[in-house]
Amino acid sequence: AEGHTLVIPKSHYAKVQDMSEQDSMAVFEIIWKIVGAVETGSNVNASTIAIHNGNEAGQEIPHMHVHIVPRKRGDGAGAIHSMFKSRPKLSSQEMDMLANKIVSNL
Repeated sequence: AEGHTLVIPKSHYAKVQDMSEQDSMAVFEIIWKIVGAVETGSNVNASTIAIHNGNEAGQEIPHMHVHIVPRKRGDGAGAIHSMFKSRPKLSSQEMDMLANKIVSNL
């Protein structure tokens, strides 16, 4: 998309979870500062902010970076949910178990 912008930390980190807290906060502060300018400069009112966090997620370069992609209705890109053909169907119990596994790894 016209205006597609990358935010790339100077220090090397392969994935988000490898980043220092300080660098993580700095990257998101930069995003916060420039996203409006990217949208205005690209003559759009919306953007997708995305991180491909690992090879299986589509990360092509093993250095963490953030995409700011200007978006407009009818651009053909679709919502994040359109990346998948179907959503997993989990029961409330299965969702609770998964949530507990995630929380236990914090």
